[in-house]
Amino acid sequence: MARPRKPRAPTASEQLSALLGYPCQIGGRPPKYDLSRWIVTDDWPDCVPVTETEIVTFERWFGDLFDEVFGPNR
Repeated sequence: MARPRKPRAPTASEQLSALLGYPCQIGGRPPKYDLSRWIVTDDWPDCVPVTETEIVTFERWFGDLFDEVFGPNR
């Protein structure tokens, strides 16, 4: 006597198709990216605003490291 089979879970493609309402195929392996063609840009402003809360948080978490690198507070 054969065992009854469990219902198979839907694949990612099937789930996405059901969610979107139209067929959508997700390919197998992701493409290999050529890292030599990547471009890194820096669009941060020269002055980045930092709140007092952020400073206190960093001092609490990294205070020992800051003292070691920059010397203790005087």
